[in-house]
Amino acid sequence: MSGWVSKKGPLAAVAAVLLAALFAVALLVPLPYSVMVPGDASDALGTAKGKPVITITGHPVRQTSGELRTTTIGATLPDARITLVDAVRAWFATDQAVVPRDAIYPSGKSVAQLNKLSAQEMQQSQQAAVSAALSYLKLDPDTVKVTLDLPDVGGPSAGLLFSLGIVDKIQGDGHGGDLTGGKDIAGTGTITAKGAVGPVGGATLKTQAAKAAGATVFLVPKGECSSAKANLPSGLRLVPVVSLQDAIGSLRALHTGGSVPSC
Repeated sequence: MSGWVSKKGPLAAVAAVLLAALFAVALLVPLPYSVMVPGDASDALGTAKGKPVITITGHPVRQTSGELRTTTIGATLPDARITLVDAVRAWFATDQAVVPRDAIYPSGKSVAQLNKLSAQEMQQSQQAAVSAALSYLKLDPDTVKVTLDLPDVGGPSAGLLFSLGIVDKIQGDGHGGDLTGGKDIAGTGTITAKGAVGPVGGATLKTQAAKAAGATVFLVPKGECSSAKANLPSGLRLVPVVSLQDAIGSLRALHTGGSVPSC
């Protein structure tokens, strides 16, 4: 009996050590996930790196007040090392999100290729935003030229805010006032040349970026209402939109006392 006990003790100790070692290794093994955090909230009506975000020639431009903030998210690069410890920490943080890497980065592409793709999406978004705004204003794109410049931001999510910024600089609310009503407005959403607004994802983190920048209203594609409501910062009002015209109508109603939809 004593011989059995003497053999079992060392074996149990070795097994425990191995189990602890395996657990430690598991904590450090890279996982196929990315961690996302709230990004910047640049003012489409202002400047970025010393240059106007929106430059318009061929038509008089208004002096505006208030802000129209494009919101972004930051994400770990596809080649970043994300461990179980990192993932668990981010999972329980209200200002972070853990997502499968393939959900935000197409597989098989290098960082340089991804940056190029993001820049192309931004350029296409800018072209659509200009077309949508000038179409809404019934202005000839051959006469009125609009240049958009927002450095270090990629992807299509600023489309809606770009269009709103162009409209505010040229027409305002259409009654002599600012489209923003002098308020700090933020939002997100893709836009087509015909003015349709679409979802882009990351609304939960973008509302936090908006709140941190001082915004009181957040324009969100209608299809993203539920995600935008998750962990919504206090004092930030959600306004769902489906089109450029819809967004303009809601912004006007915000400062004239009209009916404004909510999520």
